[in-house]
Amino acid sequence: MPPAELRLRPIGVVRSPHKERFAAPRQPGGTPTPHAATATIELRDDLADATRDLACFSHIWLIYWLHLNRGWNPLVRPPGRGGTPRGLLATRAPHRPNPIGLSALRLIACDRTNLTVEAGDLLDGTPVLDIKPYLPYCDRIDQANSGWLQPPSPSAPHGVRS
Repeated sequence: MPPAELRLRPIGVVRSPHKERFAAPRQPGGTPTPHAATATIELRDDLADATRDLACFSHIWLIYWLHLNRGWNPLVRPPGRGGTPRGLLATRAPHRPNPIGLSALRLIACDRTNLTVEAGDLLDGTPVLDIKPYLPYCDRIDQANSGWLQPPSPSAPHGVRS
């Protein structure tokens, strides 16, 4: 039986130009944008040595707490999908039993306790739980399928799936 409660201590906070949920792009990682906004991840001072060697990676996994989300439902209706209810765990909906976010982000710079990344859909003030290097040889799964989701159309606007 899992523990009734876990305690997490954020390792940092995101400083992003995106201040509100509905102003941030949706699923922005699919298509590179020429003028993508940047964000800063401000880490705790005791982690200054923990970022050693991180600057040589092009991308990182950012694990964070979706701090503005309240409540969740087992079935959701993803936008732009015809209104068909889907099981929450088969979607990327942010309202979850444990509102944990996961983003693969381009790492632009790493200066000990300040990391500069492409902002993606990160919101200002988001608590950061962990950072790991993105490793293409083991993080990319070429044979993976998209389940009930169709892949994005090459002609669709950024972040919009057909």
